[in-house]
Amino acid sequence: MNIENQPKALPKPRPEDVSSPNTIIRAMYECISGPAGERNWNRLRSLYLDGARLIPTGKRLHQEDSLRAMSIDEWIEDVQDYFAENDVYETEIMSHMDRFGDIIQAFSTYEVRDKRDSAPMNRGIKSFQLLKHEGRWWIVTVVWIDESEDNPVPEEFLPYLW
Repeated sequence: MNIENQPKALPKPRPEDVSSPNTIIRAMYECISGPAGERNWNRLRSLYLDGARLIPTGKRLHQEDSLRAMSIDEWIEDVQDYFAENDVYETEIMSHMDRFGDIIQAFSTYEVRDKRDSAPMNRGIKSFQLLKHEGRWWIVTVVWIDESEDNPVPEEFLPYLW
């Protein structure tokens, strides 16, 4: 894939969404969170590099065990019916980033709620690979897994409770 040849049809991102590693991850969570109904799929698409992959592993909110590498459009098709009928609020509760030049590996611990102020339904970790190119950040890959009884989120990926 040649990133110099990005398709012309990609939605233009909001500059504040792609200005830093933290803002692009926050924008991703904002795009997928909300009450039942439509999401701003074009805003979400604008965060991803052409050819980016989204790779859920393990149990998911709307399916049993699943491992499938998807494009952003395949992922949207996979989840849009669930989001149309269900409130989903997914937020980052902690992150850890390692950077070398213009690439970043970020672990983002998240919680999912069915109402903004309800108790978390589940949590897990997303692994983001980010790239800075042409003055903005791109999501290249996201791999994630929900926490389970057999696979709890490790203490080092949870916020400290004082």
